[in-house]
Amino acid sequence: MSSRSHSGLFLDARINRRTLLRRASNGFGAMALGALLCGAGARASVPAGGHGSPMDPRPPQFRPKARSVIFLFMEGAVSQVDTFDYKPMLEKYHGQDPRKAIGKIEKTQFESIGSVMKSPWAFRQYGQSGLWVSDLFPHLGAQADDLCILRSMTSNFPEHTSANYFLHSGLGLQGRPSMGAWVTYGLGSLNDNLPGYVVLNGGQIPSGGLDNFGSGFLPAAFQGSLLHAKGTPLANVVPQEKVDRLQETKRRLVRSLNQHHLDGAGAADALEAAIANHELAARMQVEIPDLMDLKGESEATRRLYGLDDPYEHTRTYARECLLARRMVERGVRFIELTIPMVDGYSRWDAHGGLVRNHGDNARAIDRPIAGLLQDLKLRGLLDETLVVWSGEFGRTPFAQGGDGRDHNEYGFSAWMAGGGVQGGLAYGETDDWGYKSVVNKLEMHDLHATILHLLGLDHERLTYRFGGRDIRLTDVKGEVVRAILA
Repeated sequence: MSSRSHSGLFLDARINRRTLLRRASNGFGAMALGALLCGAGARASVPAGGHGSPMDPRPPQFRPKARSVIFLFMEGAVSQVDTFDYKPMLEKYHGQDPRKAIGKIEKTQFESIGSVMKSPWAFRQYGQSGLWVSDLFPHLGAQADDLCILRSMTSNFPEHTSANYFLHSGLGLQGRPSMGAWVTYGLGSLNDNLPGYVVLNGGQIPSGGLDNFGSGFLPAAFQGSLLHAKGTPLANVVPQEKVDRLQETKRRLVRSLNQHHLDGAGAADALEAAIANHELAARMQVEIPDLMDLKGESEATRRLYGLDDPYEHTRTYARECLLARRMVERGVRFIELTIPMVDGYSRWDAHGGLVRNHGDNARAIDRPIAGLLQDLKLRGLLDETLVVWSGEFGRTPFAQGGDGRDHNEYGFSAWMAGGGVQGGLAYGETDDWGYKSVVNKLEMHDLHATILHLLGLDHERLTYRFGGRDIRLTDVKGEVVRAILA
């Protein structure tokens, strides 16, 4: 008797495993689905509304303070003792041996330890809060009453690539989901025509590359979408076809081929993400040109951000900041800004030439960031937008060589504004030298836990099942810094 003679009783002997599993979907598939739905990670990934899109908006776990995040990433490591952490002791002991003045000196990246070095910039107290800010940031200093300065940040890594991964993903290795991916995984997107997580590239892709913005083991739909602040924001965002009907015909064909492949292959994250990205790309062709067109902005707004500033890099960062505001208005969840290509690839990495390095980088960002904070406030958006400013670590209070500063992971400054944090507040302290965190020491996991909390997400409950355990952005650490909450 052939296997074909009783098709209702026997399977075709030539059937392959994939076909068997597909035909048995009501058996094996239902069992697998039931098992998956028992996991916390799977529960969190089920889109709200049942529309099947991973970017469908989802309710927060509790009432949020912020709706969106703008992350101003200062790659290269800004010197805390030249910006937001005023230390008069550096002036008193300027030029002296740090081993005698400070005491024990930890191993540095390049082991070129010079003398104690005071800041080349004067510090002033700003606003009703009296926060100390250096002359590097005169425009930002004027917004001091909106800043919550974290003066006791630390990192686990003294090297750029690992520290960048740590800041972005909570682990000093590549391959973990970034903050933006976790946020969109937890909350989805508020705009069907734009990505939920956007990286505005001003020219500097951080050490570690695009993995800083990746989705890791989360579904690929949650990775950051890179848009260029200058020139064409995205390849092929402007249709090449002269007739709209021709492009729509191509899209239907691609959609049909993709769906046919997906039907044959079964669930495949990469393929499903590619299909979703094609559909999003079609909608972005309508949305992106309007988003990136700043002609409708008033002259007052252009001046506020510095769009017509004589310094090229100020104009670049001004455009990034203004675009970030426009994205917040359109419901983008997480927007990261990279810095302009100031003086080549030097970033804020001032191993030498501190005055020029920090001077040029500060000139590029000071006015645009101050303009962003003012503009958000004027439009009633600052209360629901969390602005975060940070580098990957800090710099030493003693010189590297004669006129630079080496890496310092033991204490540095970051700040937050809006989105449910207290303005005009300095939290935590480094020692008298600005060298090591000594009061209310903060780790990167604490920063991540606080950001998620302000968005209405519990960092201990926002998990994804991978490698046999429930993994989260904060690993097994992190505490919400409740003292800074408004």
